[in-house]
Amino acid sequence: ASSDLAQDPDEPFDVLREDGTPTGVVKARHAVHRDGDWHRALHIWIAGVGPDGVAFLLVQRRGVGKDTHPGLLDVTVGGHYRAGETFAGALREAEEEIGIVPDPARLHSLGQRRVTNADPTRGVTDRELQDVYLLRDDRPLTEYVPNPAELAALLRVPIAGLAAMLDGDAPAAGVTVLDAATRSVSPGTITTADIVSTATAYVLRVATAAGLVIRGERPTSPS
Repeated sequence: ASSDLAQDPDEPFDVLREDGTPTGVVKARHAVHRDGDWHRALHIWIAGVGPDGVAFLLVQRRGVGKDTHPGLLDVTVGGHYRAGETFAGALREAEEEIGIVPDPARLHSLGQRRVTNADPTRGVTDRELQDVYLLRDDRPLTEYVPNPAELAALLRVPIAGLAAMLDGDAPAAGVTVLDAATRSVSPGTITTADIVSTATAYVLRVATAAGLVIRGERPTSPS
């Protein structure tokens, strides 16, 4: 797949009804986002434990050229299902975005979300049925290869610090940043203003679920 596939305006999507059943209609990405059609998407969150014993969640900073929420923090790997594509095929997004191929057997299903995000200034209404998964992976941040055509950076955030920030108990959270363009690693901070405004509660639920998975417990749906 090409490195800029996620932004291909002509990529074909299956148009769905709100309940997830297919309409039988296939439309181009730009038309689906223009018309506000429901379509399937895949979210893979990666969590792990560092050598210091601190549990973390990986998030991406979206590229400034993205057609939705440019420059904001988002799910580790997010992508769409092409028309007729299977789950295994959709996992291609992980390799395209961060340079790894997740083992489907190691993915924990967190259920499905039904989400609408509108950006009138860009003429975009994005209605997604998101299949949400969590992957436990302790590898160092430097082993990922974030694609600068897809994202600006990959960030490692301690789960406790992220939860405190999202709960309103801390103004910011410390992070480690892997820049996609330069491959440099540096410390940084984030605030809730860095996160897609409609997704803060979702990110908090994912962080909670990630903590449970790391402790060997069963998470609940984040929807």
